[in-house]
Amino acid sequence: MKRHVVWFNEVRNKDVGLVGGKVASLGEMIQKVKVPVPDGFAVTADAYKYFIRENGLDKIIKKELKNLNVHDIKQLQKAGKKIRQDILRAKLPEDLKKDIMNHFKKMQKKYGKNLRVAVRSSATAEDLPDASFAGQQESYMNVTEKDLLEKVKACFASLFTDRAISYREDKKFDHFSVYLSVGVQKMVDSQAAGVMFTLDPDTGFENTVVINGSWGLGDYVVQGKVTPDEYYVFKPTLGILKKKLGSKRIMEVRAGKSGVKKKIVPKTKQNMFVLTDKEVQTLAEYAKKIEDHYGRPMDIEWAKDANGLYILQARPETVQSLKRKNILETYKLQQKSRILVQGQAIGRKIGAGKANIIKNVSGIRNFKKGQVLVTEITDPDWEPIMKIASAIVTEKGGRTSHAAIVSRELGIPAVIGAEGATKKIKQGQPVTVDCTKDPGTVWSGALKYKIEKRSIEKLPKTKTDVLVNIGIPEEALEASRLPVDGVGLAREEFIINSYIGEHPLAMIEQGREDEFIEKLATGVAELVAPFYPRPVIVRLSDFKSNEYANLKGGKKFEPEENNPMIGWRGASRYIDPAFEQAFRLECRALKKVRDEMGLTNMIVMIPFCRTLEEAKKTIRIMASEGLRRGKNGLKIFVMAEIPSNIVLADKFS
Repeated sequence: MKRHVVWFNEVRNKDVGLVGGKVASLGEMIQKVKVPVPDGFAVTADAYKYFIRENGLDKIIKKELKNLNVHDIKQLQKAGKKIRQDILRAKLPEDLKKDIMNHFKKMQKKYGKNLRVAVRSSATAEDLPDASFAGQQESYMNVTEKDLLEKVKACFASLFTDRAISYREDKKFDHFSVYLSVGVQKMVDSQAAGVMFTLDPDTGFENTVVINGSWGLGDYVVQGKVTPDEYYVFKPTLGILKKKLGSKRIMEVRAGKSGVKKKIVPKTKQNMFVLTDKEVQTLAEYAKKIEDHYGRPMDIEWAKDANGLYILQARPETVQSLKRKNILETYKLQQKSRILVQGQAIGRKIGAGKANIIKNVSGIRNFKKGQVLVTEITDPDWEPIMKIASAIVTEKGGRTSHAAIVSRELGIPAVIGAEGATKKIKQGQPVTVDCTKDPGTVWSGALKYKIEKRSIEKLPKTKTDVLVNIGIPEEALEASRLPVDGVGLAREEFIINSYIGEHPLAMIEQGREDEFIEKLATGVAELVAPFYPRPVIVRLSDFKSNEYANLKGGKKFEPEENNPMIGWRGASRYIDPAFEQAFRLECRALKKVRDEMGLTNMIVMIPFCRTLEEAKKTIRIMASEGLRRGKNGLKIFVMAEIPSNIVLADKFS
């Protein structure tokens, strides 16, 4: 006998045909992964088929989809609307209604009469390893007993949203081989929520968990209505590599009786992170467990209430994990012009075309293939035009927003969270969207660029170690994919220039020591982590006095030297009482990288060390700050660049 309603804990991943990808994954995690998942039940795909058959809807749907051209937006909208209206007008069979409500009442006995649930669509061709179907169907939050049956029917109807019809056509899925199940899940009264990936969704770096979060329910993060907080966690050690505060000006919360509403986030909370460091690490631990169980990178939704953290769903990541790892594709901009706007870079590519500014979804029928879509935010209804855009620019959103997820899947560059884009970019203006590095940049004009593809399959093996030199952290991820044995030289001054830009003594004078430590540690970690566990030699700062003077606030602290190349630099600077406190900040940053983040593959190198006495004093200061040679495997090298280093090589070693 076919079952029309089943509990989450009765299904496993093998039951996608019965309950869809979303619910099958929830059942799998409850039974096998042992992470906290809110309880619930599923209205099965068999129930959906029964409902369609009993109302004679299959013939109506076939008639509307026959000879449909999904690229004709007007025709697509008309057909989709007619199908959805017919489904919503149809009646659920009485025995199915009774079965659903019996399961709901059992949940009420467990959780109380005022139980609220999330009602989520779960298609049988959803959350597959090669197609995410993200956001194609509808979900409803804070649903009461009174509205439950109507929301189940609304989920059924959402199998035929315009974007779902278009998506299935593009992915070559038969409309009548895809069915819908509906998950009814205990509602988490979210104080904060968001999305996390078990790799970097833009670069494909597999040793990180990227977590996005905002206040309230998680929909605004996915929809791109907020710029969320962002956390990068180093997977092997659970060390937090970096944190970035989002603006989070609005949040979605539960409305009084049912449904949801928008609320302004108080100023104090806008400037607070939504997760503590311990919560970030707990989520990363859950993410690792889920990835380990499924044996592949995952895209996961989470929520936090007064009782703790929960996993709301998990699906395979479908972009980076499917890329060929042995082919390096690099986009290079060959010209520059005036910068119009900047934001988060999605997809390491470049696209160019005429800007088409569209304020809301009603204007999408005016979009032409090859144009650059410029808008405030996108949602799944925009997908028919997103796939024909040369690039996408949105004013709001983060790396896990709808615009970002779909852009990656389509292989289209996007700049997300570019404030003021719809005003600073003119309608019809030629623009170039450059996502080759962060921040992503929208340049005025259609600029020249080239694409380089390199295979690393046939590179010969060498008997000696091959080490690369790295300038800025942004280069590290790409270089780490090369068959090299580590990094021979990474210069701290490049990181200080690009991440900090201020003289450390000026920051000490202003009481901003922690800021210097945090920014330097973040930059060094971004450079070291991609190569883990391969060694990375980080050279301590070696600015000359004229270069230090050029940093903000630097002139006050630097002497004028006739020949800075052989002046106050390297070890002689570190041990000088006039600079020692700044050097100690460097040491604390590097200690944080090794001890807190767990990047013990970092080797420290002292530059321009003239005498053995300078070497001893430098090593003493480092040891007093916790960088003791040999502790936790720490190696300290000296850069051989002065005659005394060679003549006294045995003593320096």
